[in-house]
Amino acid sequence: MEQKKVLIIAYYWPPAGGPGVQRWLKFIKYLPEFNIEPVVYVPENANYPLLDESLSSEVSSALTVIKQPIKEPYKLAGVFSKNSSKTISKGIISEEKKQSVLEKLMLFVRGNFFIPDARVGWVKPSVRYLSDYIEKEKITTIITSGPPHSMHLIGLQLKERLGVQWLADFRDPWTTIGYHKQLKLTASSERKHKSFEKQVLNKADQIIVTSFTTKTEFLNITDKPIEVITNGYDDEVSMACKMDSKFSLAHIGSLLSKRNPEILWRALSELVNENVEFSKDFQLNFIGSVSEDVINSIKIHGLSSFLNDEGYVSHSESVVFQKKSQILLLIEIDSEETKCIIPGKLFEYMVSNRPIVAIGPKGWDVEKIIKETNTGNCFNYNDFDLLKNTILEHYYAFKKGRLQTHPIGLQKYHRKALTKSLSKML
Repeated sequence: MEQKKVLIIAYYWPPAGGPGVQRWLKFIKYLPEFNIEPVVYVPENANYPLLDESLSSEVSSALTVIKQPIKEPYKLAGVFSKNSSKTISKGIISEEKKQSVLEKLMLFVRGNFFIPDARVGWVKPSVRYLSDYIEKEKITTIITSGPPHSMHLIGLQLKERLGVQWLADFRDPWTTIGYHKQLKLTASSERKHKSFEKQVLNKADQIIVTSFTTKTEFLNITDKPIEVITNGYDDEVSMACKMDSKFSLAHIGSLLSKRNPEILWRALSELVNENVEFSKDFQLNFIGSVSEDVINSIKIHGLSSFLNDEGYVSHSESVVFQKKSQILLLIEIDSEETKCIIPGKLFEYMVSNRPIVAIGPKGWDVEKIIKETNTGNCFNYNDFDLLKNTILEHYYAFKKGRLQTHPIGLQKYHRKALTKSLSKML
């Protein structure tokens, strides 16, 4: 039986690092097992804020990857302020009162002159190129993955031109994502964002989202079918990892200015000051990009001497930290807009056999998954005593050599199982 050829339009692709690249890299790995031949279309010269060369080894030599040049405004912005352009492109936005005039200007330009995002200039040339390619290769199905949501505008125009079957995959929501309000949008720019969002949601044949809350939000905008396919975990190369001798709490991934859990720093500060043994054993590990606001909070709470700030590491190195750390931290901003965020690292955390301590908004989708898989505890931002006591209980279990998890029902979150769900739509 001949394989069905499907075109996937994405921005993030190896050597890009970070969570944005993982989802489709893994889907594409398993799609051929379900009689689907993926063809990938990505930028030739993208200005990725994070690089991870190790992910390139996961791209099959048999995979067709087509590339076209892209003009990146962040490269031009870097002429004026390399640090500001790089942090904004990573999604790290300072609190408004701490923003420089230049950063405010760059956010205004980003929000109002590049709608929906800074990659919008790639839409027209991509549509021209792909229109010919799709007809020549007799492709009948395309998939777009965003953010950046410009990828969905490519899908929208190809749908209108060629009438192809189109699946729009939203790794994050569009106008309700946390940083959207920080872009200093004018009223007309906000209307334009919402118009694009509505067009995409109503013209695509199928919508895929990564969380239950996003599905609920989108159901108010469209009557098109919406499927939740979360991120997941894959079979990582088994590496011999010796557990940390310290009582280590590790956060892996970006810690933005607003993702700064004062409740956690206060609990850890009290435990350090109240318990001499705890202070001797405790270590806090940050693996990934961390904002200055977070580092300053650590300092204010007297925790600087306990901090090991590794910075950004490759995905394979981050897996080692996940497996050897005593506790894994998952932090989300305390807001209505972030209830829908299910970080990709949650699923890798779950198979690391380390207890998860998650702190996020009330009604967070993550809480449902952690509870059903028995992989840790989820706290709201007013659960101070409960959080502090749980960390202390974990510490006593660590001292007795009994700190572990007993997960259940993880198999449905394996990347192959998730790809099977995707293949049924195709």
